[in-house]
Amino acid sequence: MAETRGNGPGGEPAAKRRCRRCLQEEFDQETYIRTLKEHIERTPARERTPEADYARRLETCKACNFLEAGTCMACGCYVELRAASRRGRCPYKKW
Repeated sequence: MAETRGNGPGGEPAAKRRCRRCLQEEFDQETYIRTLKEHIERTPARERTPEADYARRLETCKACNFLEAGTCMACGCYVELRAASRRGRCPYKKW
């Protein structure tokens, strides 16, 4: 299933992304971690959270009662992805 994500730079259509595995349960642990890291590494450096801030954000999430299996149950995001983005914000303003 392909989907379009917003507009690209300069207003042109954004590239289509293909959802190869829509359910997390379909990933084995190794594949999940590899895919997560690859996604973060593909994020342009200017859009990534500095490493120390990323680690601090994850520690905050790990102490939160809304964290369940890597997902924020307050907003539904995968915390490692949201924490990796400079624009990412905690729904409870913890970071």
